[in-house]
Amino acid sequence: MEKMKVFSVKVEDEREGKDGKPSVGPVYRNLLAKNGYPLPDSDMTTAWTLFSSSVQKFPDNRMLGWRKMVDGKVGPYIWKTYKEVYDEVLLIGSALRESGAQPGCRIGIYGANCPQWILAMEACGAHSLVSVPLYDTLGPGAVNFIINHAEIDFVFVQDKKVQEVLNPDCVSAQRLKAMVCFTSLTQEENAKASHMGIKTYSWTEFLRMGKENHHEVSPPQPFNICTIMYTSGTSGDPKGVVLTHETIATFVYGVDMFLDQFDDKMTVDDVYLSFLPLAHILDRVIEEYFFHKGASVGYYHGNLKELREDIMELKPTFLAGVPRVYDMIHEGKQFKLSWMNRGYKHKYASPLADLLAFRKVKAKLGGRLRLLLSGGAPLSSEVEEFLRVTCCAFVVQGYGLTETCGACTVGYPDEMCMVGAVGPPATYTELRLEEVPDMGYNPLGNPPCGEICVRGKTIFSEYYKNPELTRESFKDGWFHTGDIGQMLPNGVVKIIDRKKNLIKLSQGEYVALEYLENVYGITPIVDDVWVYGNSFKSMLVAVAVVHEDNAKKWAYLNGHKGSHSELCALKQLQDYVLAELKSTAEKHKMRGFEYIKGVILEPYPFDMERDLVTATLKKKRNNLLKYYQAEIDELYQKLTAKS
Repeated sequence: MEKMKVFSVKVEDEREGKDGKPSVGPVYRNLLAKNGYPLPDSDMTTAWTLFSSSVQKFPDNRMLGWRKMVDGKVGPYIWKTYKEVYDEVLLIGSALRESGAQPGCRIGIYGANCPQWILAMEACGAHSLVSVPLYDTLGPGAVNFIINHAEIDFVFVQDKKVQEVLNPDCVSAQRLKAMVCFTSLTQEENAKASHMGIKTYSWTEFLRMGKENHHEVSPPQPFNICTIMYTSGTSGDPKGVVLTHETIATFVYGVDMFLDQFDDKMTVDDVYLSFLPLAHILDRVIEEYFFHKGASVGYYHGNLKELREDIMELKPTFLAGVPRVYDMIHEGKQFKLSWMNRGYKHKYASPLADLLAFRKVKAKLGGRLRLLLSGGAPLSSEVEEFLRVTCCAFVVQGYGLTETCGACTVGYPDEMCMVGAVGPPATYTELRLEEVPDMGYNPLGNPPCGEICVRGKTIFSEYYKNPELTRESFKDGWFHTGDIGQMLPNGVVKIIDRKKNLIKLSQGEYVALEYLENVYGITPIVDDVWVYGNSFKSMLVAVAVVHEDNAKKWAYLNGHKGSHSELCALKQLQDYVLAELKSTAEKHKMRGFEYIKGVILEPYPFDMERDLVTATLKKKRNNLLKYYQAEIDELYQKLTAKS
């Protein structure tokens, strides 16, 4: 019999719980760190040296690409080289110092991904300033909170976002000394800012100021703070995650070592398409890694619906997405298969699926794609297998949080045994599982399951100005993630649940909501599902966001007409959605109490405008309940009357 390949190494034994302390599983490390963590290169001690040493090595390589509007249309990609970016960074840095920014000062960056975002970020690195991303996707409430909480004095802003900062609700903007626009401000905006005592600059004016007032760079020490990244809690105010220069540089070095093990090496010719927000850790560390390698990053032109055009134009070799993006690719294909299996003609099935016929998938993704990374939430095995087959590219799942500086586990690109799992611990991470008695998860059981706890060289230092929350999250030196993992026999982690999203139904059965939502979410007629239940009810209900194209096809084949909202009001469509959810439940061998017994149809996606999801699209369960309360109560009344 072939010996099982093992992907992580056990460095400490498990411990049985006693005196009220929970049991803990063994401590695991990456194979690269079995004899201790590898020592990083000397030119990789800070985020600034990652970039500045690449400028020395690859001055003429393409670094940042973007698309300009030409006659109302989006033009081809234009590029700045490493040297051009560096020269501009020096000017921006000088202008910041001239405006009064001192080392340690917090600098806000607010806007969609673009070259100016990186120029501002690198200028902070050159002068030991702390960059603080302001979420592009959070409303004025959060921006107001962050400016005040992080004590931001200077802010770089995209033209579209200037209004958010000058909004009367954004009270803390009063403390700003200067605002620099990625392009330029209108006269009205300049007047409004000046009235608030904020000095304003267009990008060109700020560059000129830097040119006329040169300041030598004052690079940071490894232990200096590089960035404070605010992550949206699913409840309460955002938390400021403090990451030092050393943490980010070590993380990048770890990725470098990890990828170096494989035959298909990263080269300077690699191209990454950046569309996940730079204010999030995943995109940020991928870009830092690309800059370290002297490779290229091209930005999407700002419209996710037209992402495919950017892909065709840029022809990236590397893409990172959240499962929702990949689910969309998969759903089109699935839907077509299910209609064709029922005997419908090819042309009525699904034009979206045609787009994804195997040989075409690769071409539609630009033809050069080698690696797809999925993070942010678990990707279902079905979708992952589908992508591996159709895209002719490696698909890798990673798992991590802002607090772990990106991935703290990462899959191997060429191992089918990793489908459905998130890989072994990353290079500089130690991981163990801890018992969660009230959920019945035990790391000493079979299979070993428990809360994922991590420590190592790429973990955040603290929650900014929140010692209480920092203490709560670190116990005995281990950061508690709140996610439930299972350790597979081959040393690979699988995410199976979330500590807080467990509810108990009235008959005493526990239900893992997030797990059910991931499974039900595969159903082609729905785009998204929020599952609800509580301990006073014996049944689960759901709000399903209906997939517009697939609802249209259903209507066409069943003789119904009307707008998407009108279709969602039809009892027939409601019955159909419920039946489809039931067949998904049967297919996944769910237990009876996990079946959805009643459904509310929602024509529009859960969005941030209604405060139903966080910036990373995690569901805000309390807000969803408030929003749909009346309909849920009515649905339960109907169901109770029936039973």
